[in-house]
Amino acid sequence: MEKRELTCIGCPMGCSLMVTLENAAVTTVEGNICKRGDEYARREVIAPTRMLTTTLPVLGGDRATVAVKTKGEVPKSVLMDCARALRDAKVTAPVKAGDIVYPNILGTGIDVIAVKAVNAK
Repeated sequence: MEKRELTCIGCPMGCSLMVTLENAAVTTVEGNICKRGDEYARREVIAPTRMLTTTLPVLGGDRATVAVKTKGEVPKSVLMDCARALRDAKVTAPVKAGDIVYPNILGTGIDVIAVKAVNAK
């Protein structure tokens, strides 16, 4: 039996969670006030995921960069690989919020989208 302590990020409460695992499976989650804590804890100890946010340079835009993020969470194990894949990416203006700027990053099935609009010069 293994126990892991986590701080929940599922809601603003920030509950201290204690997760018990047996044979790599979650058996109990304690300390959560809401259902989101249980769901977060189970996901976090078995297959953690994260959103990736960064900025990309914009060619021909009225701003030099645009904020971007993954449309969904990517496995934590490939998060830094995704960031490296975006290192040389560029976006051409105009860009609208929600535009896909990098489809299916590293075969994860998750697109990278623009967060804000950038107009062409």
